[in-house]
Amino acid sequence: MNRRVGLMVNTQKKTALVIAQRLILWGQREEVNFLAPPYEASLLGIPGVSDQEWRDSVDFAVVIGGDGTFLRAVRYVLGCDIPLFGINAGKLGFLAIGNPETAEADVSAILRGEHEVQHRRLIEGKVWRGSGGDASRGAPVHVLYALNDLVITKGAFARLIYLQIFVGGRHLNTFPSDGMIISTPTGSTAYALSAGGPIVPPHVPCMLLVPICAHTLYARPLVLGEHDTASFVALGEHRELMLTQDGQLGYEILPGDRVDVSLSKDKTISTISLPHRDYYALLQEKFQWGRSAMDGPSGTEGF
Repeated sequence: MNRRVGLMVNTQKKTALVIAQRLILWGQREEVNFLAPPYEASLLGIPGVSDQEWRDSVDFAVVIGGDGTFLRAVRYVLGCDIPLFGINAGKLGFLAIGNPETAEADVSAILRGEHEVQHRRLIEGKVWRGSGGDASRGAPVHVLYALNDLVITKGAFARLIYLQIFVGGRHLNTFPSDGMIISTPTGSTAYALSAGGPIVPPHVPCMLLVPICAHTLYARPLVLGEHDTASFVALGEHRELMLTQDGQLGYEILPGDRVDVSLSKDKTISTISLPHRDYYALLQEKFQWGRSAMDGPSGTEGF
C-alpha cells in the first residue's frame, strides 16, 4: 500500500536538499509517496500539490532543516493533526532531532509504528489596542500562536523599556529591561535558556517569563501554571516595541497596547520521537551531559 508522507525542506541549505532527494529515491523503491508544497516540489523535481491537498493527504510530515524550518512547518500545519518529524540539517536542533545519516531507517520505523507522538502545548498571545488594552473596546488586533516563545523587545536604540507585568489581573511588578521572553517548555532550550531561564521538559504544562537584561538585581525567571494569564503593558511613549512570534514574525506594539499571553486551550502541535531519541537523550547529546570532567574519550575514567 502506497503511503503518503509530507515533506518540507529548507531549500536554502544544500544538505537539506540532498537528504530530501535521498528520501524521495528511497520512497520510490519502497512505495512511499513524498508530497511537498508547491515551492519545495518545484526545486525537488517532484509533482507539487496545493497546500490544502497536502494537509488533507499526508499521514505525517518529515521536516528537513534546522529548528527554524521546523517552526515554519508548525505554522503550516497549525489546526491540522499532522505529526512532525524533524531531520537536523542545521546546527543545534532541539526540534529537528532526526539524524541525516539514518533518515531512511527512521522514516521506515515511523511507518511501522515504532515511534511516539507527543502533543506539545502552544502559547496564545492577544494584542489589545488603545486605552491600556481594555478588552471591552472590541476584538484583539492580533491573535498569535507560538511553539517556542513570544518575545517583547525594544528597538535598535540602547535604552530600557519599562514593562508592567500582571498575572491574573494582579500587578506583579514593573521591570526596566530590554524586554521579556514568554516561553513554552518546548522553547525553554531556545532564547529563554540564553537569557538565564530554566530547562523544562515539554510535557510539563507551564509558561516561563524570562526578563532580558533586566536593570535590577531582583529580576528572576518565573514559572506560571497552565491556567495563568500574563499581561504586559509598556509604560511611556516608546514607539519601537516589537512582539515576535517564534523569532520569525514581528508585530508592532504601540503605546497603550496590552499583550495577554496564556497556554492555548485547544492548539497543540504533534511531534514524533523515536525510542532511542527521547528528550533526555537529546539533552545529554546537545549539552554533553553524563560525562564527568574526569572521563576519557570513551566515557571511562581517565586514570
